[in-house]
Amino acid sequence: MAEAARIPYRTTGSTLLHPLSDFLGIPLDQVNFVACQLFALLAAFWFRLYLSPSHASSAVRHAFATLFGVYFAVFCFGWYSIHIFMLVMISYSILNVASIPNIHSPLMIVIQKITTLAFQVHDGIGRKAEELTAEQNLLAIKTRPSLLEYLSYQLNFLSIIAGPCSNFKDYIAFIEGRHVQMKLSEVSWKQKGHNGLPDPSPVGAVLRKLSITLVSLLLFLTLTKSFPATYLVDNQFISKSSFWSRLGFLYVAMQASKPKYYFAWTLADAVNNAAGYGFSGVDKTGNFHWDLLSNLNIRNIEMATSFKMYVENWNIQTTAWLKRVCYDRAPQYPTALTFLLSAVWHGVYPGYYFTFVTGIFMTLAARAVRNNFRHFFVSPKPLKTGYDIVTWLVTQLSVCYTVAPFVLLAVEPTIKLYKSLYFHMHILCVLVLLVLPIRSQKHMKRQQLPLQGTHNSDINENAQ
Repeated sequence: MAEAARIPYRTTGSTLLHPLSDFLGIPLDQVNFVACQLFALLAAFWFRLYLSPSHASSAVRHAFATLFGVYFAVFCFGWYSIHIFMLVMISYSILNVASIPNIHSPLMIVIQKITTLAFQVHDGIGRKAEELTAEQNLLAIKTRPSLLEYLSYQLNFLSIIAGPCSNFKDYIAFIEGRHVQMKLSEVSWKQKGHNGLPDPSPVGAVLRKLSITLVSLLLFLTLTKSFPATYLVDNQFISKSSFWSRLGFLYVAMQASKPKYYFAWTLADAVNNAAGYGFSGVDKTGNFHWDLLSNLNIRNIEMATSFKMYVENWNIQTTAWLKRVCYDRAPQYPTALTFLLSAVWHGVYPGYYFTFVTGIFMTLAARAVRNNFRHFFVSPKPLKTGYDIVTWLVTQLSVCYTVAPFVLLAVEPTIKLYKSLYFHMHILCVLVLLVLPIRSQKHMKRQQLPLQGTHNSDINENAQ
């Protein structure tokens, strides 16, 4: 499964949309991606209305989701899609042939869904319940999936192009028609005056998310061209601008690169919701929420006052995957190993490694500063407000500094950029880690326990 936000698809799929690509001045691979997702949105509505669990069997729903997913993959990738299908089938063979205690190891060569399923089968069959965390127990799979269930989970049209990765149990519950009811059953509806379970509609959530995708698309088409990241390493710009001007343009350029991620992830979320997948429950005021599969929280990202808060709300499902397959299972150095796994998973560009290695230092330094100083600024309110403003500014600039290589990709422009900024964030991080005491992981986990159970806090303990 390619990471949708980068929309990195080669122009190997359908060329039917080539005239539209020329007219809009957008690469054909990106036009193919959008066309597939819009068609998937329509198919998702049809799937929910005419192939609902009350109208069709689970086998029919699995088969339809799989066949349309295969078609979308071929449409976007052409013959390159054979790599996806080969990996999926080889992994299924391993899943059924390999010994259960070792089933998760060879499957780490592939990505999110296969490794998620592999570890959850490993937890459910190959380990004792007392060896698992509460979350691992909840998600553990006690029996091997059938071939149809497996193919549907891996190749369904809702997520094959843009994700997100979801848990196998959640997906099967959705196909079998138990997904919404499971969440609704957690609430006592009789006390609220209902005779039975309500039937929440995703239409409102889909329309809201589609409006976000439209705004994101417009911003992407305008801001990215107006504030290109390559200008950061332009010789004339570096020589004539001050340090603060370079730092300011870094912030603007990185902000301009965000809308494409907002567009791709929110549209993918809307596609799943349109099919009736992604219901996350009911809040205290009785409002229905459809954010089980959401990959980002834009408001929390833009208002983040800590590195932790930013990472928790960015690429949420990938962060959850990293936590479940790496951070929670690493015998030591979980933060560093998790960031390195993320770099490897993203690809071979050197810029990815610059970003995630820098992210290790940023995370550890931000954690040290927060744990040593935040309690001094909790009250009174004016003091806390001032602290929040300062930490918001530092967080936004540090994130931009960290992710710039992810956009620049190559070694030379990355070194050139960091040199123009005097490697100031790297130096500050090292100084912080040398000077400030770092509390033990065990103590920090005890501190975080009261936060568990919120939508984001259980997703990413490795963020900060």
